[in-house]
Amino acid sequence: MAVHLITGAGSGIGAVVARRLRERGDEVVLLARDAGRARQLAELFPGAQTLVGDLSNPGRLSWALSKQSLPERIDALVHVAGVVDLGSVADLPPALWEQQLAVNLVGPAELTRLLLPLLRVSRGRVVFVNSGAGLHAHAGWSAYAASKHGLKALADSLRAEEAPNGIRVTSVYPGRTATPMQEKVHQQEGQEYDPSRFIAPESVAATVLLALDLLADAHLTDLTVRPTG
Repeated sequence: MAVHLITGAGSGIGAVVARRLRERGDEVVLLARDAGRARQLAELFPGAQTLVGDLSNPGRLSWALSKQSLPERIDALVHVAGVVDLGSVADLPPALWEQQLAVNLVGPAELTRLLLPLLRVSRGRVVFVNSGAGLHAHAGWSAYAASKHGLKALADSLRAEEAPNGIRVTSVYPGRTATPMQEKVHQQEGQEYDPSRFIAPESVAATVLLALDLLADAHLTDLTVRPTG
């Protein structure tokens, strides 16, 4: 039975990935930002293990995980958690830059570093759910896009570094997806939110599972998913 550690499982893409893995009998370990969120995740996914670690404070992740019992093995680390705040370079304050870089880039880098010993033993997989903004930046998206461009660089470097250890690294680049984050984006853009116009979280989750389930003779490095409409 495979063991998957997932961030961002509370809603959207991460919740669908966690549910799909649980339904087929895999074990999931869910990272929560605080104890209250961990209790919510435990209610959403009965029987799942939860860990508490705040991606917005990467420097404390090592200490937080050292106080908890990690699983004996991890076959896959799936990074889904993320935050977004739009704004022009002229207007965006440092705090919003720092938060997005921490949660979207530095936190995943540190969590991956801490779990690499377990992933090396299992010759595991790391999946980064990135964004179309990780490939192309647009006006008003500078901080978020910078964090996601950095996430692509992290994945590319990790893939090259850990190939000798049998670790496979995949980046998934979804277009706009019908999630609570997308609803927040529309509020910031001052637009009406119509989820039917966007990719369903289930479609992005299917690409994550494709990367996780690929046979050992192949390696999916980058997957781009776009709405059909």
